[in-house]
Amino acid sequence: MDQAETLRKMRSGSSADAGTLKQHVKGIAVASGKGGVGKTNIVANMALELSRKGHRVLIFDADMGLGNIHILLGIAPRFNVAHVLTGVKKLKEILIDGPNGIKILPASTGNKKYSELTAEEKLVLKSELEVVQDDFDYILFDIGAGISANVMFFCSAAQDIIVIASPEPTSFSDAYAMMKVLSRDYKVKSFHLIVNSCRDRQEATHIYKRLVMVSDKFSLGIRIDFLGHIVMDACVSQAVRKQRLFTDLFPGAEASKNIVGIVDTLVKTVGTGGVEWDNIFRGENA
Repeated sequence: MDQAETLRKMRSGSSADAGTLKQHVKGIAVASGKGGVGKTNIVANMALELSRKGHRVLIFDADMGLGNIHILLGIAPRFNVAHVLTGVKKLKEILIDGPNGIKILPASTGNKKYSELTAEEKLVLKSELEVVQDDFDYILFDIGAGISANVMFFCSAAQDIIVIASPEPTSFSDAYAMMKVLSRDYKVKSFHLIVNSCRDRQEATHIYKRLVMVSDKFSLGIRIDFLGHIVMDACVSQAVRKQRLFTDLFPGAEASKNIVGIVDTLVKTVGTGGVEWDNIFRGENA
């Protein structure tokens, strides 16, 4: 089956089997224009807090060739998503346990082959995720940095996109560039922002207002909601070195309290409609 035929089949599938993950499943893509802003750490700590609130959570390590969430958690998975894409394993067979009942779908590491998924591989992921959808309330896609084809794929499939930025000028610029591409080429018009490693809420709010101002100035026609901030806190790096989550190791730390606030807001306002697999073709030519 060639790529064009696969795309036609996915586009023309019946509403019963080609639409979205069931409505109770909230698909949230967490992305950043620039690497090194703490995205994976934020995803894992958000997942832990969601699980503490009684939600069933799957973290999908969607940095397909450079996955590292298992390293952050001190876990050594035997299998990863590459084994699913090649048909060696089913997705549900490779899920591993994280803290407090979180499930993790590990990515491959150092595998250039999956840096850009083919149409057939996207179809495999769609089918495999649909099999396990009833087991989860939230699927958090921990997406690689930048504007690669895979980043666009996962961002445009998820119903909500959380962008992680820091006060660094390069982070600000790259976050704006990513939202610009998603808006222009994939018709994504709504984003949520978390500012990481900031001095305080005032600095985070300043970053948020600047992003809104720039997007308005250049008429992107997008909405950016401020989801929260995480202060620069020594406990974060201490927990990383111990391969533990800082909200678990230091629950009273300021950064941990920030995560609690972010998740409280997330539960109320973000993630209202699953994963729209039909949307993955926005901007693709086939």
